[in-house]
Amino acid sequence: MNLHNRLIVVSNRLPFLVERSGDGYVARLCSGVLVPARRGVFREYEGCWIGWPGIEYCPAVEDALHSLPAEDFQMHPVFLSEKERVQFYSGFSNEIVWPLFHDLQSQCNFDPSYWDSYVRVNQRFGDSIAKLAEDDDFVWVHDYHLTRVAACLREWGLHSTLAFFQHIPFPSPDIFEKLPWREEFLTAMLDFDLVGLQTKRDLQNFAVCVERFVSNATLREAGDGLIVDEPHRTTKVASFPISIDFEEFSSLAATPEVAAMSEQIRADMRGRALVLGVDRLDYTKGLPEKLKAFGRLLAEFPELRRKITLLQVVVPSRQDIPKYRDLKLEIERLVSEINGRYTDSSWVPIYFMYRRLERKELLAHYRAADVALVTPLKDGMNLVAKEYCAAQLEQRGVLILSEFAGAASQLAGHALIVNPNDIAGVARAIREAVAMKRGERQSRMKNLRRTVQFSDVHEWCRAFLQEAGAKLVPRVAMPRKPRLAVMRRLSKPPAYSQFARKVSTGIQAATGKLLGKG
Repeated sequence: MNLHNRLIVVSNRLPFLVERSGDGYVARLCSGVLVPARRGVFREYEGCWIGWPGIEYCPAVEDALHSLPAEDFQMHPVFLSEKERVQFYSGFSNEIVWPLFHDLQSQCNFDPSYWDSYVRVNQRFGDSIAKLAEDDDFVWVHDYHLTRVAACLREWGLHSTLAFFQHIPFPSPDIFEKLPWREEFLTAMLDFDLVGLQTKRDLQNFAVCVERFVSNATLREAGDGLIVDEPHRTTKVASFPISIDFEEFSSLAATPEVAAMSEQIRADMRGRALVLGVDRLDYTKGLPEKLKAFGRLLAEFPELRRKITLLQVVVPSRQDIPKYRDLKLEIERLVSEINGRYTDSSWVPIYFMYRRLERKELLAHYRAADVALVTPLKDGMNLVAKEYCAAQLEQRGVLILSEFAGAASQLAGHALIVNPNDIAGVARAIREAVAMKRGERQSRMKNLRRTVQFSDVHEWCRAFLQEAGAKLVPRVAMPRKPRLAVMRRLSKPPAYSQFARKVSTGIQAATGKLLGKG
């Protein structure tokens, strides 16, 4: 097995969940938006995946990990303590970076202990990578939880190509400057060889932040991106809008089972227009604003009553955080208020589902919906919009999309673009979508589908790896069962030569076979 020129993917979470089941634990693969992207890469290249399994270490947890079905890649869990989970994940990542980078600084809690934990956990991940990586490997780190990993690896003396992709938006300097550790945060990101962002707007925001807050950096244009020069490092920065596996979604939507489910949903609507919302429970998704807009629609356009139904799916998320519990209560209150005002014996205006839909069920709803209402207050990309287009085989649906979703940078030409804060404007857009002639619907959706198809997740991976100059080893196709390595923290070596000797001896033997990613 070739242990050189591998792809090492690093993310906060591994692509599975470990949950209690009776006296033990069970592990199941996730279907999150990042998983198909990263797993797709592993079908082609040798590599491994490093991340947190979402639970503290114990032997029963490791047994659960070994029970996972065979995959194409090796997984290396990094275990966190409960205190680290609270301060690093719930704290710095989700009470500081997440709201701040979504322009919701009023939701932030700038607790200094959160930053200290963030630094320590990033060091832990860096140590774990250092145990595995050779200088000719390509290390691809994902998202805002791990912006300091490159800085840790540079301290180790590792000379691998290090790349970073941020899935959430990058804020404007007027927002970013609220971060107490803004210079340290940016400087650490510039230790990567390549920084990838979602949109041109994110790229522009990043550039202005570097100019304002990193005193020894100079910027110059390079194609569609830019290069940041510092005294001892050069970093490329560019935008790479993430996407979905169009063919996978479209093919599954075309199966007889999904078609039958879709027809049943349409029959249940009894000729009414179906407006579909699918969102994770999060205050960035604009769920109260969406419900208020639908209520405004029914109030201002009474002719649409009994002719339209909103089906809102909310996927449970972060239920241990009080703000999210409060948000769920507000959503339920609004649904109850609107339904209480307009429901009659033959019609309920809003159906509310608080659960995750299985893939086929989700695709059936996408295929059945006349309108998809995707109105986040801010979003790095929002793949629901693209999934809806991929599943629209009859090309009769209308996409209403927030101008503050990253996807709007690609889909604005043929979606109805709205400001999610403009309640009356969203209501008017729903009315326009429902009244739109079939020919215009088909023309818009045909173009949307073409855009998504030709800028799919495989193109995203290809473009990123090409820009990074990654030289990876093609994977030899053979079945492999993942082997799991529990990471132990290493002390920092005095020189790179000592590090190299460690990697080239017992560490490589411990990792065993690697392959042959989100």
